[in-house]
Amino acid sequence: HVQLVESGGGSVQAGGSLRLSCAASRYMYDNGCMGWFRQAPGKEREGVATIDTDGSTRYADSVKGQFTLSKDNVENTLYLQMNSLKPEDSAMYYCAVSPSCTWGASNNYWGQGTQVTVS
Repeated sequence: HVQLVESGGGSVQAGGSLRLSCAASRYMYDNGCMGWFRQAPGKEREGVATIDTDGSTRYADSVKGQFTLSKDNVENTLYLQMNSLKPEDSAMYYCAVSPSCTWGASNNYWGQGTQVTVS
């Protein structure tokens, strides 16, 4: 059963922090690359940060040094710690799993999204 449940979004003032969580089913957690993507109104969805099955991470240039990925292997949860938030970080944030580690693939799985608003 595929399940991705995001939480942790909200409204915060510029300079503040939020931690997003993505709880995954055990199968998804163990068998795919995971990542966070975001989409702001009127803009295309963009990759924020991803973690491969070997644990290697990649970050968008715009969030390097600002956002940090981590995983909890007991809770099957992916976290995105977001610090020094800026208004331009406002977007709907989506957790995703790619069984093939190909983010453009049609068989990737997506969560329902969690809204982040920075004012």
